[in-house]
Amino acid sequence: MLGFFFEWLGIIPYVLLSVCLLLVLTDLLLLYRTTNGVFARRQAPERLSNGDDNELSIYIENFYPFTIQAGVIDEIPHQFQKRDVWFSTHLKSRQHKVLSYVLKPLKRGEYDFGLVRVFARSPLGLLSRRYNFKEAEVLPVYPSFLQMRHYELMAISNRLNEIGIKKIRRLGNSTEFEQIKNYVPGDDYRAINWKASARHGILMTNSYTDEKSQQVYCIIDKSRVMKMPFERLSLLDYAINASLVLSNVALLKEDKAGLITIAEKIGAVIPAERKPAHINKILEVLYKEKTRYLETNMEMLYTTVRRVIKQRSLVVFFTNYESLSSLQRHLPFLRKIAGFHLLLVVFFENTELKTLSQQPAADVEGIYIKTIAEKFAYDKKLIVKELAKHGIQSILTSPQNLTVSAVNRYLELKARQKI
Repeated sequence: MLGFFFEWLGIIPYVLLSVCLLLVLTDLLLLYRTTNGVFARRQAPERLSNGDDNELSIYIENFYPFTIQAGVIDEIPHQFQKRDVWFSTHLKSRQHKVLSYVLKPLKRGEYDFGLVRVFARSPLGLLSRRYNFKEAEVLPVYPSFLQMRHYELMAISNRLNEIGIKKIRRLGNSTEFEQIKNYVPGDDYRAINWKASARHGILMTNSYTDEKSQQVYCIIDKSRVMKMPFERLSLLDYAINASLVLSNVALLKEDKAGLITIAEKIGAVIPAERKPAHINKILEVLYKEKTRYLETNMEMLYTTVRRVIKQRSLVVFFTNYESLSSLQRHLPFLRKIAGFHLLLVVFFENTELKTLSQQPAADVEGIYIKTIAEKFAYDKKLIVKELAKHGIQSILTSPQNLTVSAVNRYLELKARQKI
């Protein structure tokens, strides 16, 4: 309007437009005169651990002669359903940074990572230049080897009690003879070897050690009953993670670890061994296991156990029973297996139903839901009693406590010389 009265003011928009164009051209020149102004790469482990927090990072370096503002996008796999892996940072000339973030996969398999994209801005901040770094890669997600290593470190340092593993008092002496040694005050008088003492003229005692080379087999049911999710992780994955930890603890105790998977047909069969690389073999097999959608073939499981397991062993069967009738279909075969081995049946507590049964009912519908929930919870307790009646050990546990409960029971049975 003022330009209508003062003609010389009409030139101001052209001046401002020229200044803006000049600044844009300057910004364009600053960003594009350097061929490779920014470098970035993804730093990731060779494989990810299922159900655990895995740390990844992006290394970024500024080769511009000035400070830049950088926006970084990492194209993570679609399984995570996350679109907010965006980092904003400032980098001085020749400065580098490491941007870290955490991913928690909830399913085993291959995960496709895409490009690492960097958007660089000069101090003017009018334009941004996009850099694409071809960091596309496929990372496999394995069963929880991070949890396995955690338990392994705790076992080596004798600190398992810090993660819920109980110290079991041993009953009596171990039955495996180690050596004859000189008697020292405090040794058990019952262990004195009188024949050796007479030969040497001094008191000698028998020394015993923990029994070794006992067989521990984990049998994983991968039928449809193990498809149920808990905190977005299936019961099968909980069983796989617990089996991996239990097998590793058994190997640390110098026992032999084996594995059998079963659905409508037999899956993987790994005979019990104690070789150094045996746990890696178990890990590779568990990585490929998937849930099946048919009923468990218990007859085939029994024949496989009789064919593969030649000596008395601890057999840990990971499955799930929701009602007493479902147990009755399996019970004849479980009793046959328990006749030859020490059988431990591990199944899951439905924590959501337990929460429902403990909540007060507000109306008739609430009373009905609460009654049904209590019935299902009561059926779980009846299953435990039914198994005990036939001399079968059992563990009823929530999914998040599965690993600790399984390791605790294994150590208890070993300490009480049940195997």
